[in-house]
Amino acid sequence: MARAKGRSPATSKGEKAWGGRFTQKTNRLVEAFTVSVAVDRRLYAYDIQGSIAHCQTLRKAHVLTVTETKTIVKGLESVKRELDRGRFRFTPHDEDIHMAVERRLTELIGPLGGKVHTGRSRNDQVALDIRLYLRDQLGLLTVALESFQRALVAKGKANLTVAMPGYTHLQRAQPVLFAHHLLAYVEMIERDKGRVRDAVARLNVLPLGSGALAGTNYPVDRLFTAKLLGFPAITHNSLDAVSDRDFMIEVASGLSITMMHLSRLSEELILWSSQEFRFVDLPDAFCTGSSMMPQKKNPDVPELVRGKTGRVYGHLVNLLTTLKALPLSYNRDLQEDKPALFDALDTVMASVEVLTELMRRLTVNRKVLAQAVQGGGLLATELADYLVGRGVPFREAHAITGRVVRAALDQGCELTDFSLQELQKFSSRIEKSLFARLTVMAAIDQKSQIGGTARARVEQRIKELERRLS
Repeated sequence: MARAKGRSPATSKGEKAWGGRFTQKTNRLVEAFTVSVAVDRRLYAYDIQGSIAHCQTLRKAHVLTVTETKTIVKGLESVKRELDRGRFRFTPHDEDIHMAVERRLTELIGPLGGKVHTGRSRNDQVALDIRLYLRDQLGLLTVALESFQRALVAKGKANLTVAMPGYTHLQRAQPVLFAHHLLAYVEMIERDKGRVRDAVARLNVLPLGSGALAGTNYPVDRLFTAKLLGFPAITHNSLDAVSDRDFMIEVASGLSITMMHLSRLSEELILWSSQEFRFVDLPDAFCTGSSMMPQKKNPDVPELVRGKTGRVYGHLVNLLTTLKALPLSYNRDLQEDKPALFDALDTVMASVEVLTELMRRLTVNRKVLAQAVQGGGLLATELADYLVGRGVPFREAHAITGRVVRAALDQGCELTDFSLQELQKFSSRIEKSLFARLTVMAAIDQKSQIGGTARARVEQRIKELERRLS
């Protein structure tokens, strides 16, 4: 790409336009088209952190003197203070945050600022910045996910004895504890945290020292740099280090799965808060009204979380598509990786935070739920299992129970409305002891194995989660 004669190297991008190679000014359309500082400026703290470590490594390699290193580090710290305080003045020629920082450093300390880039390319520089940024951001996301888990656990504990219909195919199936239902999402989020940890383990590797693609001609101690920046390992192939973004794809994949879980809960909140269900009331502060219909209370927050899920999915596909046909090593296409990643992170973090507060203020309509678990054949499986306990093969017990359910439907009553004599017409194995099984709480407490919905099991799990999340 062309650039103006005499322009500072701080206006170059990747490995383009250094020295006097070009004879034409960069077209203004190209300058506008290639600028990325509005997106990558959020990396400034990590860029400066990496530059300070790089300078200290150059000093160790005797490329910089002690005095030069101190001057450069002091200048970089001054630049960071300006950025922290919002006093940094970007210029039209600041193509990206890396060049903006170097340009300002040179203004502050003179030509010595040009030495900061010795033995380094923006290719390994940006790869480092993103890894540092992700390491911090995923740590913050883990904290947010744990807060969300605590909100779910607390809401479950506050409603420990509340039963609700459990569903398959969106049809009422068996009674479960409302707390047990919420804890299902706690388990999903726990796996999401695990995926975050896995992603961090793979991205927590130092790429700096890889240069543009082949390494560097200076005797830099990469293990020393890694120690300064808290990386437990370094990359072992310079081509791979500057060109691959699989760690970003892995993060985007994990974020997509997290959003899928949030979207499933959002869908249930939308259903449960509808007039058809009325299982819960969403807090007024998290809903909106209609511009036309005064009676409306719209579940906008869970609807938006559900909608933003597709947005995060799109970012994952964006990254996969960007990488799919890139030859080694660095290509300018990789400038497009950051908008997708940044927006996916922002969207997931915002979704987790808003749902956490919503769940803390959610009201559970216990009377409605108590009514919902009455009838509807929710206890049919209890009859079948009772017959199995009396020696009836399960398939036969299933068929007998099906005939009882059919009879109840034909007569417009519930299974529990039949007398012992009426039930014995379907099977002589049925005795009075059945009726102790045909209650909602008896059905729930019968599921007492690990992972079941029995009150004792759910209470035990809540205590375990409280200890783990405290």
